Amino acid sequence: MPRQITAFSNPLVKRIRGLREKRHRREERMFLAEGLRILTEARETGHIPRYIFYAADSADHRLVRELVRVVEAKGGEAIETDRDILHKLSGKDNPQTVIGVYDEFDTALDRIDRTAASIWIVAQSMRDPGNLGTILRTGDAVGAGGLVLVDDCVDPFSVEAVRASMGALFTQRIAQARWPEFLQWLRSGPGELVGMSLDTDIDYQAPRYAAPTFLLVGNEAQGLPADYAAECDLLVKMPMLGKADSLNAAVATAVMAYEVLNQRRHIG
Repeated sequence: MPRQITAFSNPLVKRIRGLREKRHRREERMFLAEGLRILTEARETGHIPRYIFYAADSADHRLVRELVRVVEAKGGEAIETDRDILHKLSGKDNPQTVIGVYDEFDTALDRIDRTAASIWIVAQSMRDPGNLGTILRTGDAVGAGGLVLVDDCVDPFSVEAVRASMGALFTQRIAQARWPEFLQWLRSGPGELVGMSLDTDIDYQAPRYAAPTFLLVGNEAQGLPADYAAECDLLVKMPMLGKADSLNAAVATAVMAYEVLNQRRHIG
């Protein structure tokens, strides 16, 4: 049976609230996800939270009842609480009625099966959680296998990144690696590394991309380091007809991902 918590001083509330900070997420190996739709979609992909907090006034909602049932059946804990506690956990003035606490995923690079999809996305030193979340959503939309985070990237399990992913965090495989490790892994099997760069004359629609295609996007401010770009099988750029000299990293990734997807759709 769900237990009730309404005290801010409750030890579990303090513990879960700490997951908003990276240090505590690393210690606990858990992260927060918010919203009935996201938690329901996560359940449909086999991801069940360890804890579920829900507002008392949503207890009779069919999907909430189903989430509570599944969490308890899997040995997790359901906690009925109020919106003030949910606000404390999420940090939002208008919090969702349901918050899930999940175990962090295994992000080891060798867990990736590159043959599982024909498109993969690789982000190098990405710092903005909104961009990371948007790229995860793009990956989900084009049927990509997942996202490889290279070097020092924003934490994919931060509250901001999880929010921005709108649930795509649960559909995309996520891996983290340093550049030499990633490069060694990539060259150990099939895969074309395509970098997005301004330092090339090759239009992004000109090549025929080989599967699996690994789309590499660099840091939002600096782009790809020159030695990283030199390791790419192909460098491409998108035409810039206005005064801006580059696209937002997440936007550029989406444009490239859909170009690769459209080529796959028209094969044969």
